[in-house]
Amino acid sequence: MDKAVTSIDPEVHSEIMARIKKAEQEHNVKVLYAIESGSRSWGFASPNSDYDVRFIYIHPKDWYLSVMLEYKRDVIEYPIVDDIDINGWELRKALKLLKASNPAVGEWLNSPIVYINDENFKSQVQVLFARYYRTDRGLYHYVNMAKSNYRGYLKQDMVPLKKYLYVLRALCAARWIERNDSPPPIEFSVLVDGVIEDTQLLAQINAVVVKKQQATEKSMVPVITPLNEFIESELNYFENNINKSDNHEQDPSYLDAFFQNRLSHITC
Repeated sequence: MDKAVTSIDPEVHSEIMARIKKAEQEHNVKVLYAIESGSRSWGFASPNSDYDVRFIYIHPKDWYLSVMLEYKRDVIEYPIVDDIDINGWELRKALKLLKASNPAVGEWLNSPIVYINDENFKSQVQVLFARYYRTDRGLYHYVNMAKSNYRGYLKQDMVPLKKYLYVLRALCAARWIERNDSPPPIEFSVLVDGVIEDTQLLAQINAVVVKKQQATEKSMVPVITPLNEFIESELNYFENNINKSDNHEQDPSYLDAFFQNRLSHITC
């Protein structure tokens, strides 16, 4: 068991593993990697936060030997039951999204809460993600996420508490990418400590985290003016400071080799 899994209640962990096993049996697949995403992996879950389980799976070789392969379903999804939200992507889909620098793939690979990591899948795919990563796509994603959440939720007198952390996480991720030319860490405390130098601002952000950890998911708070001012400043900065990235790998042969190697070992 990955050490980080100890942060998940043992009964919930057992239920999650049982559901992953059931998915394997129902769909005749092998789960190669399964993690916790969302607020529990970020480090600011509320007492009533859902468990957001995400996984990457592979089919037996014959499934891929099809003229109509591109039309086959490449996701497994289940309805939320007892606060557990679980779904997964087929490996080819995940690798194609990786090549496109999809931020969700990067966050899954950096999750500190790992349920399944088949034959060091995580470290091997992290190497691939770094090879193909485009900083401009990461910046666009996080800046747009911050912008839409800020304008949609944080400009009223009373605002959803969790939206402050969603916006701040996105802006700090953008700053991390700009400074380090690499994907941002998923743990909010690591991310914030790595880019926020103003101690007063840092204290305000940490206070919001503590409040969020003790509040319900739908808790509302009065607008926090210093945080809004910081958010506005960062959004204005990034409006004209996202440069195109040209230093990423484009040759898909590394992905092909990884996929073919994994497929050759599947016996499900």
